[in-house]
Amino acid sequence: QVQLVESGGGLVQPGGSLRLSCAASGRTSNVYNWGWFRQAPGKEREFVAAITWSTGNTDYADSVKGRFTISRDNAKNMVYLQMNSLRPEDTAVYYCAARYGVGFSRKQDGYGRWGQGTQVTVSS
Repeated sequence: QVQLVESGGGLVQPGGSLRLSCAASGRTSNVYNWGWFRQAPGKEREFVAAITWSTGNTDYADSVKGRFTISRDNAKNMVYLQMNSLRPEDTAVYYCAARYGVGFSRKQDGYGRWGQGTQVTVSS
């Protein structure tokens, strides 16, 4: 099984930046994609970004395209989410997830393992 631990969340002012990290351990060789999701209070969990472990191909939600960048470091088993130009509506708990199936998925049930989440708050 894969274990995921997110870090890097915090409080940031609008327009600011944060970099989230996701440390993966365990049997990562079966993972095809890594994804980031977020869940704001009272809302459904939503897709943010995904990256293919082997090729580095990426997929982004329209709401973050051009502001967020997902990356991975295969040697360190790390996945990152660089978030720039943050807005109050980006406030949420951010989750890292592992997908075993081929191809990208923007649905929660497309991912088999989840981290515990890290809180991001964008406020002045």
